[in-house]
Amino acid sequence: MVTPLLTDLYQFTMAYAYWKAGKHLDRAVFDLYFRKNPFGGEFTIFGGLEECIRFIANFKITEEEIKFLRSVMPTCEDGFFEYLSSIDCSDVEVYAIHEGYVVFPKVPLMRIEGPVAVVQLLETPFLSLVNYASLVTTNAARHRLVAGKSKNLLEFGLRRAQGPDGGISASRYSYMGGFDATSNVAAGRLFGIPIRGTHSHAFVSSFMGLDEITDKALISSDGSSKCEDFVSLVQNWLIKIKDSSSLGGTFGETNQSELAAFTSYALAFPNSFLALVDTYDVMRSGVPNFCAVALALNDMGYKAVGIRLDSGDLAYQSAETRKFFHAIGKDFGIVGFGQMNITASNDLNEETIDALNKQGHEVDAFGIGTYLVTCYAQAALGCVFKLVEINKQPRIKLSEDVTKVSIPCKKKCYRLYGKEGYPLVDIMTGEDEPGPKIGERLLCRHPFIESKRAYVVPQHVEELLKCYWPGNSSNSREELPSLHEIRSRCIQHLDRMRPDHMRRLNPTPYKVSVTAKLYDFIHFLWLNEAPVGELQ
Repeated sequence: MVTPLLTDLYQFTMAYAYWKAGKHLDRAVFDLYFRKNPFGGEFTIFGGLEECIRFIANFKITEEEIKFLRSVMPTCEDGFFEYLSSIDCSDVEVYAIHEGYVVFPKVPLMRIEGPVAVVQLLETPFLSLVNYASLVTTNAARHRLVAGKSKNLLEFGLRRAQGPDGGISASRYSYMGGFDATSNVAAGRLFGIPIRGTHSHAFVSSFMGLDEITDKALISSDGSSKCEDFVSLVQNWLIKIKDSSSLGGTFGETNQSELAAFTSYALAFPNSFLALVDTYDVMRSGVPNFCAVALALNDMGYKAVGIRLDSGDLAYQSAETRKFFHAIGKDFGIVGFGQMNITASNDLNEETIDALNKQGHEVDAFGIGTYLVTCYAQAALGCVFKLVEINKQPRIKLSEDVTKVSIPCKKKCYRLYGKEGYPLVDIMTGEDEPGPKIGERLLCRHPFIESKRAYVVPQHVEELLKCYWPGNSSNSREELPSLHEIRSRCIQHLDRMRPDHMRRLNPTPYKVSVTAKLYDFIHFLWLNEAPVGELQ
């Protein structure tokens, strides 16, 4: 569980300064948003909302934590620590876009309202919970888009993640972004994510030969018969494959330690036998040995799952393996053998999967680790947490870099859809402005660039910010959906987006705008707050 102390020191020093000035109960509104889409793309997936809500639901600074804060802030008055020990988030309100939605820069992912000192203490935990979650969910979604809907995507990143917590989060949000399963057993238990795994090269090389296998018996899948010497059955099938009319001469003597490992693993898991075939030589040993064991399992009423390739030319090897499987199926009359599963791993990422697609391959599933969970292509999303209103007075943060200028005041956010059902634009309005209406022409303006503007006649209007934590307000609260429901929502939203916004190369930027009234107010406040220079 995330503790309230998992924050930056300046959140507590600011809280003390607010308290000292008598401002700690001032009603503040903060927006959490990001400024630029990651990975050179034009979309992001929002993740981390559930963890934020659970954090504020359990927000309480313990006596032990107060004791520690006293030690690091020794000049602060006792009354401040008494105040800290009394606070919770019962007077905080959180409005957010649904988790799993496709989102865009400048639009608030979350709007947090409450006593300024309390909400300030939420800044760092919220940013920590949202930044990585949204980044890895987006990374997973991008891998899903490049792989296509028909391929299985397996998250194999635990050993390469930034520590155990990073590994757990990576498994959770990779699944949310469209992956099908994880190798992470703990994540499977915690979140109900399907878990997958086979064996390593170490398992294969740990065997010296078939004589090491002591329990050679295998009962048939229906329990009607028993093979007392499954090893002999495997050996006989290997001889038949060598003598096959279409496969004879394609390989010589296979590695017997590998054959022993495959046989042993099949005896342990006859219903889910999937073999790693590149420990010695894929086509001269690994694939023939796998086929011999798979055919022996078939005799006993079991169906092997397939193979995993973890090195080499994956496009070529997968194509050659597929040919081998089809030849086995044809020569021995085994229906469906040609469709045996081929999984590929080995430091895969968006670019390598895209390259495999262009080369042509026969891979059914991709196991992706390092580049997925570390978000190797981009270190952070860069979410920010900015004050936009206090005591009903709009506030703005200015900068010489216009991308860092905040959009002031409490806002409502809408997504406008066109005739074809695709989203056209996200628009922000002042809280008291009437919302967009279906069929009514609306001027949408870029928040900062005067010449960028367009009229839109929406065919469907969706309000984006929903109440997830009502605090003391009378607003009804949205229920937190399950991880599986969020994953389905994410996949559905990706399908609803216009393809040119989602493509890897030169994607079309999605439009984010404000109403004409809000545009005028932004620039009025900007001029009002910016100091006027004086030429000497």
